[in-house]
Amino acid sequence: MSRLEQIEAMLGEEPQDVFLNFSLAMELASAGRPAEALPAFDHVLELDPKYHVAYLRKGLLLIDLGRLEEARRALTAGAAVAVECGDHHAADQMTGLLATIRGS
Repeated sequence: MSRLEQIEAMLGEEPQDVFLNFSLAMELASAGRPAEALPAFDHVLELDPKYHVAYLRKGLLLIDLGRLEEARRALTAGAAVAVECGDHHAADQMTGLLATIRGS
């Protein structure tokens, strides 16, 4: 059974588990399936709007896809949430990424 299949099986038991949903999004992104990964990241954020690492990973995926305006929105929102949650390292990462794509 692949890791993706394992995650999907666990989600069958716990469909609202934020970490499992995030794991699914990451696995889809790693498998080169962005059309499925992006809505999976969105689902994570619906379950927990403060799960700021999902904004970071979604932003990175959008940058890879060349969808810079969407990446800016995700990273801007994520940086604000990270600050609110007290994770200044994550906020700095997202702010740094924003600085690199601003001129694009």
